[in-house]
Amino acid sequence: MGTNADAAQPPSWLLRVLIGRNSKRTLARIVVLVAVSFVLFKFVLVPIRVEGGSMLPAYKENGVNFVNRLAYLFHEPRRGDVVAIGLQAGEHVMYMKRIVGLPGETVAFHQGRLYINGKLLDEPYVKLPGHWEREPVQVGPDQYYVVGDNRDMPWDDHVHGRAERDYIVGKVLL
Repeated sequence: MGTNADAAQPPSWLLRVLIGRNSKRTLARIVVLVAVSFVLFKFVLVPIRVEGGSMLPAYKENGVNFVNRLAYLFHEPRRGDVVAIGLQAGEHVMYMKRIVGLPGETVAFHQGRLYINGKLLDEPYVKLPGHWEREPVQVGPDQYYVVGDNRDMPWDDHVHGRAERDYIVGKVLL
């Protein structure tokens, strides 16, 4: 003689922890989580790998960081921001550099120190100073002057200079 008590027995505690009390609700949550994650990591947060030592010591070589593509939706890039700069449309190579010069400013290096419009700029993020000597360069109206933090590297080993606003992908997080 079978009892109905076996059929009415609640699911095991493990099943309840994994699935919850309502499996349809749990499935809906999983679908929403996957969709939000896809949109977030495909269109908002883009991973970038650091190659080379131009951003040492703040950003370690071969480290992975994320770029917030929505960071400049409501304001323009600011001095001191670390940004990802795309090379060309269709390519997935990006440079990670710090903005030091804003549109319309003059940027120069003397004895390894940065001068903006002839005034020395305090750069607390530069831990490895160098001996760069560069004549003043005028930054265009829709450009930003970018350079790495590792000023101990030779000038020719750096990717640096004016970057068009349209090529700035977003702000690097962390």
